[in-house]
Amino acid sequence: MTEEQYQEEVVAMRARLMMTARRYLTNDEAEDTVQDVLLRLWQMLPELHSPMEPLAHILVRNYSVDRLRRKRPTLQLSEVADATDSKTGSERAERIMAIISRLPAMQQTIFRLRHIEGMETRDIALLMGSTEAAVRKSLSRARQSIIRRYNDHK
Repeated sequence: MTEEQYQEEVVAMRARLMMTARRYLTNDEAEDTVQDVLLRLWQMLPELHSPMEPLAHILVRNYSVDRLRRKRPTLQLSEVADATDSKTGSERAERIMAIISRLPAMQQTIFRLRHIEGMETRDIALLMGSTEAAVRKSLSRARQSIIRRYNDHK
């Protein structure tokens, strides 16, 4: 594909790529995602063939999903406590850490690696010799247990 063909196709499909990205992301993030995809396609220029729009849509969708996964919120200790709780932040944190220390060993380890050390689930799975699905399930159970125990002992 030549540079001229690339530019013509980009002009023709840019609005549709933006619509695809906006289904997943905010306007600014969608613009960044489309720019990233167009840059990636530009770097692939010698290997590209016309039409490149189907490939571009797949890349935009995948980049958008990747962005959403990267900004997935993690549980913060302060979020576990109820906003109307009269305890100070340090008392809540101590109480939550005590609850964490009473979790089963595997859940405790996975929870600490994910939320205190900030490791990704795939890295934890490799470290623990487990699957990502098992790590996610254990993490979910740990979170539910922490929240349930915290709310039971208000």
